[in-house]
Amino acid sequence: MTKVKFFCSGGTVSGFEISGHTGAGEAGQDIVCSAVSSAAYLVANTVLEVQKIKADAVVRDGYMKFVIPNENLSETKVLTDGLVLHLTELQSQYPQHIKIERGAI
Repeated sequence: MTKVKFFCSGGTVSGFEISGHTGAGEAGQDIVCSAVSSAAYLVANTVLEVQKIKADAVVRDGYMKFVIPNENLSETKVLTDGLVLHLTELQSQYPQHIKIERGAI
């Protein structure tokens, strides 16, 4: 199962931590894992490379943690809100493979 934790600061998403594999298919064939990974990388790469915002990122097999500085949250809000919506919809379709929670950093 993939666990997603959204970090919040003042009611705004300030980052996320994604861990584990969904187990919805064989490695390289797991469309649920691919959807989660692709969405997370889209947000992280857009913040880092397009918006040029310095954020803390840790990535390794089956794990990603991404934290945006508080002073940049208004610039990234649309992206992070979109990620929450996207992953919440995936969770509703694949509840046995994705678990989402919210918390403080």
